[in-house]
Amino acid sequence: MSQLKKGALLTYLKIFLTNVIGIVITPLIVSYLGKDEYGIFNAIGALIGTIALLDFGLTNTVVRFIAKYRAEKDRKGEENFLATIGILYFVISLLVIIFGIIFYFFIDSYFTKFSVEELKIAKLMFVILIFNLAIQLPGMIFTGICKGYEAFVFPESVSVIRYLLRSVTVVAVLFLGGRAISLVIVDSIFNILTISVSAYYVIKKLNVRFKLHKLSKAFIKQILKYSSWIFVFSIVGMLQWKSGSWVLGAMSLPKVLGVYGIGIALGTYYGAFSTAISSVFLPRATQMTVRNATGEELTDMMIKLGRLSFIVLMYVLGAFILYGEQFINLWVGGAELEADGTYNTQECREIYSIALIIMIGYTLPLLQAFGNSILEAKNKLSFKAILYLVFMILGTILGGFLAVKYSALGMISGLVAGWLVVQNVMNFYYHKKIGLNIFRFFRELLHKTLIVILVVMLIGYFINYIQGNGWGNFILKGSAYTIVFVVIMYFFGLLKYEKQLFTKPIASLLKRK
Repeated sequence: MSQLKKGALLTYLKIFLTNVIGIVITPLIVSYLGKDEYGIFNAIGALIGTIALLDFGLTNTVVRFIAKYRAEKDRKGEENFLATIGILYFVISLLVIIFGIIFYFFIDSYFTKFSVEELKIAKLMFVILIFNLAIQLPGMIFTGICKGYEAFVFPESVSVIRYLLRSVTVVAVLFLGGRAISLVIVDSIFNILTISVSAYYVIKKLNVRFKLHKLSKAFIKQILKYSSWIFVFSIVGMLQWKSGSWVLGAMSLPKVLGVYGIGIALGTYYGAFSTAISSVFLPRATQMTVRNATGEELTDMMIKLGRLSFIVLMYVLGAFILYGEQFINLWVGGAELEADGTYNTQECREIYSIALIIMIGYTLPLLQAFGNSILEAKNKLSFKAILYLVFMILGTILGGFLAVKYSALGMISGLVAGWLVVQNVMNFYYHKKIGLNIFRFFRELLHKTLIVILVVMLIGYFINYIQGNGWGNFILKGSAYTIVFVVIMYFFGLLKYEKQLFTKPIASLLKRK
């Protein structure tokens, strides 16, 4: 099995573990920390996410340039590029510390609804996370190198192991009485360990060298010119996922930030199912571009990835539409409405609505993620970056106005409205400027799958009439829905090559036995 397939499988394993363990741990964290401290935890995370923009898009730049140098068999160019990137990351770490110091002195005036004790917790968490970020950003170069080399197995294996160990440690710390500050210390320790192991693998196993043959201002400008548009996308991503917490942090109590944070977490879990496929294909898109692949060839690849993502996403979205509200009530809800560690029925309904809005708005961008990889490979990110930036700013402003009356639900509605406008405009750009056949993409995406999804949703609606309201009832409904989806999709929705993705590994395993 190729590194590409193994990497995708490991990424899916990581996503499965992340989602399942996250679903188990989140209510535990809320219960032990309380709604207010959990809200602080999310708010400071959003603030740190803002400073993380100082990465300037260099991580994806590493993937693209390493893939390019390998395709051209330019070892010397690769060494010089990595040494230059190393210098840039050193400067970035200094900037992180400087900006962290500046931000620290504005925490009191920003979180106006926080109590004195809550501000103390927020400040200490902020200091620890700034230190963590100053180390983490340069360390990401090693993951970028692995992806550029298409050596996906090692970093994904490390990521899976790290997540398992981190989860066990978090539970242990909570049981021993640890608070939010303890959790950020745990994350910092695991970041340092992960970076150390990844550095050893890249240098010793991949034999990668950081050697400065020539420090050229022109070359640095070339790197920054490419990364600048990825940097703009980082700002866009920050506006998508963090700006809501900024706005709500200035006008809401910590528990509102907790509600919003959980809704956002569910939305990102949803996106992770699709990005597992698309994230390993930037090197492949780069290589296809270097070989001057035609628009129809790129469309073929986009359709294959899009269909796989569509099938997975529709399974998750359908289940959430039908049974999501029951799940959230069981997951973070509680019988006592004022219990500190649980959310009442109204709050659970708001979490469900936030997550559902994100999932619906996020589906089309996820299905066309390979289109973004093509833009990166062709160095044509400028139009999408500017378009996204403008509409994310407008979406944030709209969300802020709506948040005054509708709180967290209004905030996410404004943001998602911006996403929808951008992605529909991008379809015309892909078709006219990049040469992707968007009409064929949608036609083949929905071929056989659309009718299956409609039938499954209809059956799933009647499954919801199974009597009961506990975890046993939810698992019974989810299991019935899963069986119906898998059986009908396999026999009536999948194409021949898609079926082989499932049958070949099973046949190979049976043959070995």
